[in-house]
Parts: sequence; structure tokens; C-alpha cells
Amino acid sequence: MTEMSAITLWALIVALGIGTFLIRYSFMGLLGGRELPEWVLRHLRYTSVAVFPALIAPLVLWPAATGGTPEPARLSAAAVTLVVGILTKNVVLSVALGGVTLYAVMALLG
Repeated sequence: MTEMSAITLWALIVALGIGTFLIRYSFMGLLGGRELPEWVLRHLRYTSVAVFPALIAPLVLWPAATGGTPEPARLSAAAVTLVVGILTKNVVLSVALGGVTLYAVMALLG
């Protein structure tokens, strides 16, 4: 692999910075002062519901700590977190009980 020159590196950093700015500005700058339609607001409510499972599922099903092999401790913690979240609708309680479950099962299994 060849080494990247300083000019190329800085050009890449500037280009990525401009691209990131334009992506954010398209939402905040152009739409920030306007009232969004109800259907857009309704769909935006589901963003976190879609993003969090997409971030967490690989960590539970293919954890890097075990070389990609699912383990009972992580699966148990995910199941407890899901069930408590559905039953109580309390994010803090579900995450706390999921964490307790993770460490308890890890301690039991050694």
C-alpha cells in the first residue's frame, strides 16, 4: 500500500468536511425554519426505533469479543431488555436490567 501525500490527505479531509456540512445543512439550514408536514413528522418518530436495532443487532448476534460467535449472556441481556422495554415502556429500566442480566449471566457462566 502506498503512502498518501499530505496534500491528498488534507484535500480528502476538506472534501469530507464540506460533504458533511452540505448533508446537515440540507436538513437544518433549508428546512429549519419551516413547518414540516404531519406525514414527515410521523415518519421521523420511528427513526430511533429503526436505528437502534440496526446498531445493536450486530453487537448481539456477531460480537467481536467472541470472534463473531453468539453467546448466551448477550442473547439473554438482549431478550431481557426487549421484554422489559415492551412491558414497561421505560428505556432506563430496560437498559439497566439488560446490563444486570448481561453481567449476571457472564458471572454464572464464567
